[in-house]
Amino acid sequence: MATSVVPAGRSTRRAAVDDEKLGRDVIAQAQSGTGKTSMIALTACQLVDIGNREVQALISSPTRELAEQTEKVITAIGEDINIQVHACIGGKSVGEDIQKLVYGVHVVSGTPGRVCDMIKRRSLRTRAIIVLVLDESDEMLSRGFKDQIYYVNRYLPPELQVVLLSATLPNEILEITSKLMTDPVKILVKSDELTLEGIKQFFVMVEKEEWKFETLTELYDTLTITQAVIFCNTKRKIKLLLA
Repeated sequence: MATSVVPAGRSTRRAAVDDEKLGRDVIAQAQSGTGKTSMIALTACQLVDIGNREVQALISSPTRELAEQTEKVITAIGEDINIQVHACIGGKSVGEDIQKLVYGVHVVSGTPGRVCDMIKRRSLRTRAIIVLVLDESDEMLSRGFKDQIYYVNRYLPPELQVVLLSATLPNEILEITSKLMTDPVKILVKSDELTLEGIKQFFVMVEKEEWKFETLTELYDTLTITQAVIFCNTKRKIKLLLA
């Protein structure tokens, strides 16, 4: 296994894309916010044959939101070459998935459960797939998707290229790489650069649920915030914030 230690961010993306273009299996250590979704999109756009309306790139993500984000980025980057992408995720219509796959797409970005379902229904044909990307692999394992990953791999061509992206590299990740990969290139980020540059982290203890909104507004009054993403654990809280 060849190992490269590179600075975080753009150099990581460049090194990974170069190895992916050469057809090598790749293990890349990538934190959120380092541009890995763009790297995935560039790889997909460079590898697929637009003239072949079969699935050639399969991207597996741990969450519906990440799978949809990847779909949008690939669509935007591949707009000029008319690349066709579809997100196969739970919560969406199975009939719509089947219809899109029968019509023909070049790239599928999905969650392991729905991808397995589409393979079982024989709606997702895997014979033309040349690259499998496992995004946020450590998160997929923590959510119990290991069996689904192995199931999907059983139906993929043996000469497949596998790209594994993970913020951490626990033993379970190494187990997957030994079963799915052949002599992979390992691209690591320097340990002192794993934390995103310029990011400050802190937390506020809130004793009661009803005090959270007031605390949030106080943060906006205290900090200079031009843009923000607020994560909530229920749809109801999101609607309350938007009201």
